[in-house]
Amino acid sequence: MTPRPVVGLSRPLPEESLLALRELADVRMPPEDRPADLADVLRGADHALVTPYERIDDALLDACPTLRRIITVSAGYDHIDVAACASRGIEVANTPGAVVAATADHAFGLLLAASRRIVEADAYTRSGSWSGGVAPFLGQDVHHSTLGIVGMGRIGQQLARRAHGFDMEVVYHGRRRLEPTLESRLGVRRLPLEELLAHSDAVILQVSYSPGTHHLLDERRLALMKPSAVLVNTSRGGVVDDAALARALSSGRLAGAGLDVFEGEPHLLPELRSLPNVVLTPHLGAHTVTTHRRMAQEALTNLIGTLRGAELENRVTP
Repeated sequence: MTPRPVVGLSRPLPEESLLALRELADVRMPPEDRPADLADVLRGADHALVTPYERIDDALLDACPTLRRIITVSAGYDHIDVAACASRGIEVANTPGAVVAATADHAFGLLLAASRRIVEADAYTRSGSWSGGVAPFLGQDVHHSTLGIVGMGRIGQQLARRAHGFDMEVVYHGRRRLEPTLESRLGVRRLPLEELLAHSDAVILQVSYSPGTHHLLDERRLALMKPSAVLVNTSRGGVVDDAALARALSSGRLAGAGLDVFEGEPHLLPELRSLPNVVLTPHLGAHTVTTHRRMAQEALTNLIGTLRGAELENRVTP
């Protein structure tokens, strides 16, 4: 009799979501009341469902030589050494579909908060400093302004749709131009990156992190932006030179920023934390109750499909 495949979960999932999986495989997961060593959970497993909070590296893979497939419950996969997995014949997949709407919502929320100085105004009002009249927090208009989107994948396209609700002009930069029919449907036009930075009133970064995008916005490129502009980063921290950004914000060369990701997170530069004109959130882009459920379900559906003989979807490669 062929042994049943073994699936290791790095985090507990509700039992009702595991019913279909348990029909096809033995499932291991850590107890809810205490952390477990990931290698202990995955040792002897054929398949793994992990989150961005676990590092999948050579040491872990050496400890779990039976692994054949890893699915991360996230769109990002820089916590997984994909090359090391590939060298061992281990397939890797992510869950990009479920995070699209929530991440676009969060990016637009940061844009509004930074442009209209909402967090500064909230702190001022709570402090009891407001004595009536117009408070000293004149921000920038979002409606009828120009939004530059760097990275026109699924999230970037959702951002474009939201921007048109504010009657914004939308320009984008990406490695490849969209099909002309899609550009027309989205109401966007492609610009070279440096022209986009100079032209836009707000810029949202939504690119994946790689050696080629490390410090994509460095001191020189940040200096191309309008002094009245706002920068939003909901992609990955290393895409922006955070030290250069802090200098631009503190000197008035850039009006504001909304950041959900940071270099070296969860550690932030003290200079960023101290600035009033930057809105900071702790990598919350995709984290809503509904999106968490959808990500887990997307991962489970993909895994169950492979156990039934289907090809792995959303596969990522080095």
